[in-house]
Amino acid sequence: MKSTLNVKGTAITIFSQNEADYVSLTDIAKGFVDNEEQRNSDYFILNWLRLGNTVEFLGAWELLHNTGFNPVGYDRIRMNLTSNAFRLSVKKWLEETNAIGILAKPGRYGGTFAHKDIAIQFCYWLSPTFQIYLIKEFQRLQEERRDALHWDVRRLLTKVNYHLHTDAVRNNLVPLIDWHSRREGFYFASEADVLNVAVFGMTAHQWKVANPEGKGNMRDHASPEQLIILANLEAINAELIREGLSQDERAAKLNEIAVYQMQILANLPTLKGLPGKKG
Repeated sequence: MKSTLNVKGTAITIFSQNEADYVSLTDIAKGFVDNEEQRNSDYFILNWLRLGNTVEFLGAWELLHNTGFNPVGYDRIRMNLTSNAFRLSVKKWLEETNAIGILAKPGRYGGTFAHKDIAIQFCYWLSPTFQIYLIKEFQRLQEERRDALHWDVRRLLTKVNYHLHTDAVRNNLVPLIDWHSRREGFYFASEADVLNVAVFGMTAHQWKVANPEGKGNMRDHASPEQLIILANLEAINAELIREGLSQDERAAKLNEIAVYQMQILANLPTLKGLPGKKG
């Protein structure tokens, strides 16, 4: 999966591999290029790689994260650090150490990529200020990913429970003659409003009247707590329908359960960072 960060006007490519983010050092370096010589020779990356501190950092990172790291090859490189002629290319580093923290990708959109930990260290060498901006953009990207994941999980949970609910309504409340007809929709809408009243305190129509400019429906504007409770109540109502309780009996039980669950979820720490959570 590829994505792009814009850091102080520089577009930086990121791709994910084995649940880790790799950042284009080539793209980062382009933001600091002053002449064509630097652009053609990966000037900044090569100069960064020849530093003793860089080699030590890369070695420490690999020893911590890479079970296949070759410490013998790493030691050979370290022995030459004090030589004035010492040079280290990405290719040589990979061949000597079997490293995984830095990658060389061929092709038009290739270049030198590094695990985000290493990319942040590279940025610090180039410019501490640029490093701070990169970290902020990474934080923003992680928040977007977390929001997308929460949305996907929430959508899946809602979809599964929705089918449990509609199947219970169809099999227990809708006359066979009305199956898959327009009349069947009235039964679904009526039961949906039982849940709406329990969670939101109003029916779908009442919400529309109260929010004439509102986009979508009340569920599109719900808090994480309300959506969780709604998904829970769909499964509970499906069971109550199968048990043969009347709609009034079920409504009373569902209202009671919604109040109880809201009291618990309102102050649950794990929900405070979910998208849509205010305060």
